[in-house]
Amino acid sequence: MRAFILETIYEWSKKPYQKWFKNQPSWDIPIKALIQYPKESLGFHLGCFMLQHDFSPQPKLENHDVFHVLTNTGVSVPEEISMQYYLLGNGKRSIYLISVIFLGTLLYPDKFQLFSKAYKKGKVAYTFYQLDYKKLLHQPIQNLQTTFLISKV
Repeated sequence: MRAFILETIYEWSKKPYQKWFKNQPSWDIPIKALIQYPKESLGFHLGCFMLQHDFSPQPKLENHDVFHVLTNTGVSVPEEISMQYYLLGNGKRSIYLISVIFLGTLLYPDKFQLFSKAYKKGKVAYTFYQLDYKKLLHQPIQNLQTTFLISKV
């Protein structure tokens, strides 16, 4: 039930968030183009992630899936919340992030240890949430993870 509540809130809030809070342009890169990148690249791994989870690119929200790929975070609701904690630890601040953390912590108090661990890992990593990932799609994912000390959530 608690996952349903958060997923419903996400679906209601996604379009207004894209329209009013995300100012950068959409990438307009189809999954077929992503999987054409070299196998070790961020672009290839992003394309595989999207195919694996049957996702399609969400205009202006592409970085969200990049964060999943870089931190090797799953897509269950507690994992989504832990990734937001990771990004909070890394310095990211947004209405979406704060809302997910607030509601997620209320609805999943039993997962607080997971969230705390993710936050600490985000603090250790060099700031990476603000990078222009569209320009980094050709970069080897391992290089990005190593350079920014990004560890699995």
